[in-house]
Amino acid sequence: MNELIKKGFYLGLGAALASKEKAEKYVRDFVTNGDLAPEEAKKLLVELGEKGKEKQEEWSKQFQQGVSESFKQLGFVTVEEFEDTKQQLNRLEEKLDALLKNANQE
Repeated sequence: MNELIKKGFYLGLGAALASKEKAEKYVRDFVTNGDLAPEEAKKLLVELGEKGKEKQEEWSKQFQQGVSESFKQLGFVTVEEFEDTKQQLNRLEEKLDALLKNANQE
């Protein structure tokens, strides 16, 4: 499963890099042809970069949710569920120790 996650991450990263390179090429072509001023090109690239980052964060969140759902379907527990169970077990052990201590004193 770890390998699948790694492949998904690399796939997303590759797609993002390819898109960025294509966008930069198109903007350079616009500047070269005189269709776009260099200052406008810089501004456009910054805007595209920000939108790309937002989209990447959105995809990352969706990917994490998908992986989390898959793990739940396979029967895995979350860290929070594990910690809750661990705390419950610790409380029960403390109660049992107290009961055994009281029983031994009687």
